[in-house]
Amino acid sequence: MKPIQRNDEYKNQLSEENALLLSILEGTSHETGDAFFRSLVKELASVLDTSGALVADYLPDIKQLRPRAFWLSGEWLEPVAYDIAGTPCQDVIEKGELFQIPDQIVQFFPQNEFLRQAGLMSYTGKPFRDTEGNIIGHLAVFDSKPIPDEARFMALFEIFGARAAAEMRRIKAEESVREREAQLTRLFDGAMDGIIEFDQDYVIRLANHSSLQMMRLEDAGAVEGSVIQKWFTPKSIELIQRVLADFAAGSLSERKTWIAEGLTGIDSQGEPFALEATLSQGGDQQRPSFTLIMRDVQALREAEEKIRSLQLETELLREELESIHSTGEIIGQSRAISAATQKLNQVADTQATVLLLGETGVGKEVFAREIHRRSSRKDEKLVTVNCAAIPRDLVESEFFGHTRGAFTGATEVRDGRFLIADGGTIFLDEVGELPLDVQAKLLRVLQQGEFEPVGSSQMHRVNVRVIAATNRNLMNAVKKGEFREDLFYRLNVFPIEIPPLRDRGDDILLLADFFARTNAQKLGKRYKPIAEEYAERLVQYTWPGNVRELQNIIEHAVITSPDDWLRPEVSLEQVQATPVDETPTGAPILTADEMRDQQRDNIRRALEACDWKISGPGSASQLLGIQPSTLRSQIKSMAIQIPVS
Repeated sequence: MKPIQRNDEYKNQLSEENALLLSILEGTSHETGDAFFRSLVKELASVLDTSGALVADYLPDIKQLRPRAFWLSGEWLEPVAYDIAGTPCQDVIEKGELFQIPDQIVQFFPQNEFLRQAGLMSYTGKPFRDTEGNIIGHLAVFDSKPIPDEARFMALFEIFGARAAAEMRRIKAEESVREREAQLTRLFDGAMDGIIEFDQDYVIRLANHSSLQMMRLEDAGAVEGSVIQKWFTPKSIELIQRVLADFAAGSLSERKTWIAEGLTGIDSQGEPFALEATLSQGGDQQRPSFTLIMRDVQALREAEEKIRSLQLETELLREELESIHSTGEIIGQSRAISAATQKLNQVADTQATVLLLGETGVGKEVFAREIHRRSSRKDEKLVTVNCAAIPRDLVESEFFGHTRGAFTGATEVRDGRFLIADGGTIFLDEVGELPLDVQAKLLRVLQQGEFEPVGSSQMHRVNVRVIAATNRNLMNAVKKGEFREDLFYRLNVFPIEIPPLRDRGDDILLLADFFARTNAQKLGKRYKPIAEEYAERLVQYTWPGNVRELQNIIEHAVITSPDDWLRPEVSLEQVQATPVDETPTGAPILTADEMRDQQRDNIRRALEACDWKISGPGSASQLLGIQPSTLRSQIKSMAIQIPVS
């Protein structure tokens, strides 16, 4: 009887397991989406006799889980997204495998208040993956008692996990398809070109928003289902039919072509409109579909005119933006700058050509703007051209404009800078960099006020005042044959030499304070005066980059100075290493290596004097007047060994 009894028990156990699996299937088979997951987690908690269960999506960009269904202690929890960090779910996601804590879960996550408040003791979780292997979510069960050590528990959990993973993959695939369809719809309806699709019977199946605008229609239903013969002239239909015949005969290597002759459409009011168009074939030979992409030629012409207008407005706005930092006057009281501004005052309200001379960064553009501001042309345009920044083969086009097709890439008519500046002033910065062939045309503009655009024989006349600038010695360039002598004398009518910053004495401090104020306002910072210990350094520095270098250094200081004083972090190595008042007249000139050795000795002495303290009060960086980060960088680059205490 015992063997029979064991067999009966086994049969009873199999019957119980089969009934359980059937219950699982029946409990979830009639639902999809979130309703499916709610049924699944509730059934899972019941079957495994756990406190709760959870299904969640994984959001990899922010490393969060977003619950779709969360059943715990007989009720549904609100599906609020949570960070995986500090939760048992983190191991499931990051390791990508089943993870289990059979008992005392709070000991593993002592900072997790949710586990403590819910009175949970155990956890089992597994990830879901998409078809490409990416983790898209997970399933978990929680319990207020330890997980039983039996195979049945894990087998059932895996069954539920497989069901949940399959539904999650289905949902993700469905969402991906919907998003793709939405993207295609946005592309189709958002295209600026008109697009219509028609079949082999010439019946229009799809029409986008732009094509409806061309036809002066509001509803796609008015065109979809109609034949294309209704919307094009007979000649255009013949062209379309000829292309379709070429497609069918295979005489075109690709089933797409540009209709060179163009098409003529007919709108809903019976009015014709010219079109540029391309036609392509899709589908298969038995059931082909055809796509016609159309561009309204009249709209294109209007757009080109608008583009040219916007280009002009953009040029003017850019000039205005670049002049924001200008105060409308020259800052400085030194004898050197006063001599230059006196000459500016003499010439500003004349029509004379001005040549501004000086090193890079001295403020030649500021002088040009001030000359224009004080002239009778002040209400007209000031157009700036950096001659050195224009590619050599595009200089002539940039100056004088070009016609469509004048050269490769000239797809539209473009006005040059001289035409844009007509009636106003043009500032030719770095004029010494102009190619010789353009110099000849520039001379003609200066002498006769006329030019021809590239690719055109039509003469344009302009009334433009020219201000030029250069940091080169143009007379030397003339002697070398690099600059036309006649152009030099035509530009050199009224030269103004702008002094370098190192020759302007206390103007340096006036400019520094001005830049401190304007940059503080621009950057939303509080204005800070320059720290006294830095003022003398600023005056003594040679400023190879002139005013532009000073402006950049002060802007950096406005951002980085930590207290109530502005402390410019500048590379004043000459001043730091050898104070000016200690340098004897006629002292020997040092090589770069000698200066580096001298600077290394100076830094070492500062470090020794401050007991090798690099930052903070009484430190070497404070003594040297530089940022601690700069000092550390110099210590490293100069291989200065810091003693170990």
